[in-house]
Amino acid sequence: MDWWEQVYRAESTMGAIQRLLQSLRQELPVQSLVLYQLDPAQRAANVVCAATQGPIPVDVRTIRCTESKWTELVAWLDEGEVLRQHGPRRSGKLAYLTPDSYTGYSVGIPLRGLQLGVGGQSGLVILEIEHGRAVRDDQWQVMERLRGPLWFLLLAANAKLTQSGESSSLEEGPSATKDIIVGADSGLRSVMERVEIVAPSDMPVLILGDTGTGKEVVARAIHQRSSRAGKPFIRVNCGAIPPELIDSQLFGHERGSFTGASDQRKGWFERADGGTLFLDEIGELPLAAQVRLLRVLQEHQIERVGGEEWIHVDVRIVAATHRDLASMVHQRTFREDLWYRINMFPILLPRLCERIEDIPALARHFSKRASANFGLPYVELVSSDIKQLIEYRWPGNIRELQAVIDRAVILGRGIKLDIENALGIGIATRYEPAVETDEPTFYEVIPEQPVRRIVESADKPASRVDNESELELDALDQAIRRHIEKALVLTQGQIEGKRGAAHFLKINPHTLRAKMRKLGIDWNQFRETS
Repeated sequence: MDWWEQVYRAESTMGAIQRLLQSLRQELPVQSLVLYQLDPAQRAANVVCAATQGPIPVDVRTIRCTESKWTELVAWLDEGEVLRQHGPRRSGKLAYLTPDSYTGYSVGIPLRGLQLGVGGQSGLVILEIEHGRAVRDDQWQVMERLRGPLWFLLLAANAKLTQSGESSSLEEGPSATKDIIVGADSGLRSVMERVEIVAPSDMPVLILGDTGTGKEVVARAIHQRSSRAGKPFIRVNCGAIPPELIDSQLFGHERGSFTGASDQRKGWFERADGGTLFLDEIGELPLAAQVRLLRVLQEHQIERVGGEEWIHVDVRIVAATHRDLASMVHQRTFREDLWYRINMFPILLPRLCERIEDIPALARHFSKRASANFGLPYVELVSSDIKQLIEYRWPGNIRELQAVIDRAVILGRGIKLDIENALGIGIATRYEPAVETDEPTFYEVIPEQPVRRIVESADKPASRVDNESELELDALDQAIRRHIEKALVLTQGQIEGKRGAAHFLKINPHTLRAKMRKLGIDWNQFRETS
């Protein structure tokens, strides 16, 4: 493994740290990595970059030290010892340096330029070992090999940040310039017009849209165009927080307030003070947490878990969801008063299939990024590639497009973009996603149209409609049951294949089987009677 090449070939600091983590995981059970740069003037450890392969984002923030802790930290860097600590209970230097999101045991590696014969920057890296995994004695030698490339990365990042004037903290890290949003002048023009209108105010914003439509990108655009642009932008995935930890994560806790609370911890509201708090998937919050959130929004005060005093916070709320909150209010799974509080200025994001004019530009954007991340030459899209991308329906929206382009770059090996294989054309038939759910989404609309008799024959597909005769309206499940049974009669109980019921019904075979189990249809009976 050539660590130096991994760092050198990456286009950005974040790209370098991701590549470094991926390479490191080939030899060690490392799940997350955070690189800090020390600032003697402020007695602080600023986050340079972070990466994780885990399900929970790394909880990164600037660490400000007391005089005694700073002295202890500098002494540790002088000693150059690699520290390790098991379990969630931490003490000493790793107690305040390790992100709260780490669940496995942590490893601290000091970085000092003088060790390489060069003066200047000093820093440290905190690794998270996967929960339940162990590092063998011989693997600790790999840790020592990390010092060189990480210190080099620290220097490179500092040079870039100095030239661009950006902050080195990821928590407080909006750059001085606004992010470029692909499609801002075309498919997202109406969205960006609403962003420009609402950004200067402190009004709460609710971003609505299907999964993968870019809700976080729009939330950051609102923050960057507001008077809070130089303050923290904190993203919280409400669906990823365990219910028992919601209060601690949002409002913080005092030392000793519960088992494992070895230190005082600021919550997301305190860390976002003066800036913007982005509550992603707010529809996933339990009702009890919704009550406490509403109180904070009304009174602008929080109380830490185990605390006895109120803390004033100045935070702008931008929320997002893919669910139909209005329906959830009627079903009493989302509080009506909270709904009115956050829905003061809604912004609806279109699906990717509704902005196909942006697909070529988005594909080029993701292609350049993927080529840089994978260390491959950039290859321009050709007309046949664009045609295939435009004709695809993109149920996963922009997130799916990015994944497809990443695959196309890897499969093309720097010679071409293999869009055909990346989309799965010619490899397997693409069906609708097989997941069934009764959960409403913002876009779930059932058109009103007359129910017509379905006519099947050996040479006529089961989905053909007879316009001359109509059924009486019946229960939906009964109509679906009869429709499926007629398809099974026609196909003699066969589910998959070109002559299967799923093919004629234009449905994924797994979805069809799930629907049959729900309706109590036994397809074996149709095979036996054929």
